[in-house]
Amino acid sequence: MSNLRTVTDQMGREVVVSFPPKRIISLVPSQTEFLIDIGVPVVGRTKFCIHPKEMINPIPVIGGTRKFRFDQIRKLKPDLIIGNKEENYQEGITQLAEEFPVWMSDIYTLEDAFEMMKNLGAICGRTAEAENVVEKCQESLEKVKGKYEGKVVYLIWKDPWMSAGTHTFINHMLHFLGYKNLVKEERYPVLSSDQIEKLNPDKILFSSEPYPFKEDHLEAAKNLWPKASCQLVDGELYSWYGSRMCSWQE
Repeated sequence: MSNLRTVTDQMGREVVVSFPPKRIISLVPSQTEFLIDIGVPVVGRTKFCIHPKEMINPIPVIGGTRKFRFDQIRKLKPDLIIGNKEENYQEGITQLAEEFPVWMSDIYTLEDAFEMMKNLGAICGRTAEAENVVEKCQESLEKVKGKYEGKVVYLIWKDPWMSAGTHTFINHMLHFLGYKNLVKEERYPVLSSDQIEKLNPDKILFSSEPYPFKEDHLEAAKNLWPKASCQLVDGELYSWYGSRMCSWQE
């Protein structure tokens, strides 16, 4: 018989959950991968939850990160839903919280990410497994800490150009790696080509997500910004704050 426990999420909300939860829906790709990696019973996911590839396909899709299929969620009868303040939409989360226990993460730094993983491990009865993943992530990250250099602009979208600014996990990762992020506006500001040129970056990093930048985009970009080195980067490494961080290599 399950015991009820009151836990506090990263937004300071108290959530009453059954311990251990047996039917979990995850609304965030990076957290879905982590939960599956530590052996948590995930019964629902978003269409953007694509890892781990060999285990994700049989799990029912409940919509996107910003558009939930409430009827499908109800059919799955979750005893815990796990979301994120930035990646999910407040109206949808509020509606879900009226019917189900909803635990929310709020992540802008590596420390926030490690705290999320340890907390979810404890909530789901997978403390040792979660701590093992955290240790592996820390070991991988230590290999690349401060290894990069240069003044950069990190682009996440095209038409219009959108960049990663301050108060984002991406910004924290850039500085952790040794880069200087030239974009000082908060969140994800829109920039014109001229604004990017005036920032005079050494490097312009083109993320593989959410916009799927490819090599042909780099060729066009080199004509726009001939003084900058234009590079494709793995967006999952820069923005996923779960076990994906174990994938960093020198």
